[in-house]
Amino acid sequence: MTIRVLQATSLAVAATLALSACGGTSGAEEAAGPTASGDGAFPRTVEHAMGSTEIPEEPERVVVLDTGELDAALSLGVTPVGAVTTAVSEEFLSYLAEDAEGIDVVGTIAEPDLEAIAALEPDLILSNSVRHEDIYDQLSQIAPTVFAADLGDTWKENFRLDAEALGKEEEAEQLLADYEEQAAALGESIGNPADTTISPLRFVGGTIRAYQPDSFIGTVLTDIGLDQVELDAGRPTFAELSPEQLTEADAEIVLYSSYGAADESGEAAVVAGPLWPRLAAVQSGQAFAVEDDVFYTGIGLRAATLQLDALEGLLVD
Repeated sequence: MTIRVLQATSLAVAATLALSACGGTSGAEEAAGPTASGDGAFPRTVEHAMGSTEIPEEPERVVVLDTGELDAALSLGVTPVGAVTTAVSEEFLSYLAEDAEGIDVVGTIAEPDLEAIAALEPDLILSNSVRHEDIYDQLSQIAPTVFAADLGDTWKENFRLDAEALGKEEEAEQLLADYEEQAAALGESIGNPADTTISPLRFVGGTIRAYQPDSFIGTVLTDIGLDQVELDAGRPTFAELSPEQLTEADAEIVLYSSYGAADESGEAAVVAGPLWPRLAAVQSGQAFAVEDDVFYTGIGLRAATLQLDALEGLLVD
């Protein structure tokens, strides 16, 4: 990953100022620091993927460095001062754009701009170790930093972690309970969801990703009770197929989208090709184009809830 980093002198100065302003502590001080005593209580020490971080006061200037963290913060009523965008757009995800209006862009997920982050004088930075483990030390010099260990299928745990850092635990639990109730109700409305096979497909750079149960969208489909097509993926999140292997991901229902433009992702060529009409879902009119930002790029409570809304419209008579 290429990261634009601060020059050594300016980083040291910014780090010193940030530490004094945000009450940064050493590992030993963090270990000895206070533990959250209840919802909204500060100071608190939050245990996370990179160790423990003391958050002295309720955060007011939050920077988020992945789509899941932006979704989580906005879902909890917190508008960050800074956030990153994806590699294929200079805008925030479509389903978050309205609430994200006015948030400063601090680089992309792959290349966070440390100088821009420091300039915002944040009092909390949220991300995950999958994306940004290699710059955790630099980030934690700027402000208290909390990292989730993973992303995708762990979105509920990540949401709870972000809520703990923000002092919003009770709100988070209520929102998750509402989501679980909506997912269960959708499954009942479908009738026998376990008898219906579904395959979530995404076109990325000329290949086809067939998402598996251990993915973000996979958890949502599991919560509904739908039977997902499982392939020998070689990785937990998705199986990567060539266009010639398309029929391996066949199902009664197909949900498909493109990361980027359809003519560049490979979607346009595959949909116009000879194998697409052979899919059972296509033949029955159950192959649905869905919004990539909601179903695949976005990760979090709001994206999951929007998936439920969309699937209800598609699958319930």
